[in-house]
Amino acid sequence: MGRALHRFWRITFGILAALAILLTGAWGALALWYQFPGPPVAKGAAVAVWALLALVAIIALVMGHCKISLLYAGGFAALLLWWVSISPRNDRLWADDVAQTTRAEIDPGKPDIVRLTQVRNFDWRSEADYTPRWEARTYDLSRLSSVDLALSYWASPSIAHTLVSFGFEGGDHVTFSVEIRKEKGEDFSEIGGFFKEFELSLIAADERDIIRLRTNIRKEDVYLYRIGLTRPAMRSLFLAYVAKANSLADKPRWYNTITANCTTIVYEMVKHIVPGLPLDTRLLFSGYLPEYIHDVGGLVPGHSLDELRRTGRIAERAKAADRDPQFSQAIRTGMID
Repeated sequence: MGRALHRFWRITFGILAALAILLTGAWGALALWYQFPGPPVAKGAAVAVWALLALVAIIALVMGHCKISLLYAGGFAALLLWWVSISPRNDRLWADDVAQTTRAEIDPGKPDIVRLTQVRNFDWRSEADYTPRWEARTYDLSRLSSVDLALSYWASPSIAHTLVSFGFEGGDHVTFSVEIRKEKGEDFSEIGGFFKEFELSLIAADERDIIRLRTNIRKEDVYLYRIGLTRPAMRSLFLAYVAKANSLADKPRWYNTITANCTTIVYEMVKHIVPGLPLDTRLLFSGYLPEYIHDVGGLVPGHSLDELRRTGRIAERAKAADRDPQFSQAIRTGMID
């Protein structure tokens, strides 16, 4: 009985150890592919060497040569040390639309006046043809009058990009968008977002830039929802964006597909303003964010979600408005507020 039990535990340990090598080997291969310096050939060679080491470790484990498996463990420890040493940066050759970082200045003597520098106001003719403009703009928080959530869908109904737009008395709007900070020639990758492929960027932009880009140029389906916040809460949220923008400008941070994306970063800020907001899978599947906000009472009361969604669908209104200076007012025509 004792020998049988010993054999059982030895086999169980071997299976678990082999599974651990398999999983860490797969993680290490992806980490090397996305972060090993050099051209794709060098990356491929590093991945091949690592995969061979993991395979040899599994075979050695099956054959009872545990010392070789310990060699793999040492290699994985070295890989982790290398991984931790890879830090985000603000000095890469960035794509034009994320080349600048928004900063904010508040005069201590005038706490309602916020000056944003590097506000994006591109004139987009196509994704490859545009006139770049980065501007300084000043906003009076005592005139802050609305907060709108914009969700932009391009493929799946479960995934959308999240933007938050602040409106002011007189018709001014500024939109904040948490995005990946791509380098020139770089494309988005969901998997790469787990492996330090992109830094995090917080863009402040004119709606004729950042919303029109999605509706008129990329032909995405965009919805606007009025968020029910008190003026003090609006102000707190705006200042939270300001603080986040300055923080990222001073200390870069990695984007992460799950933990640091366009929705979870907003949730981090809002939960300090509205305590008790529950965690929910719809924070990950951001296409369903309106359902979540509706359930916690954050949308305009007295209306069904279907009605808010129908009246908040702005793509056709945005295409009709196009470069109209009254773009922000035009896309809100018929929207429930």
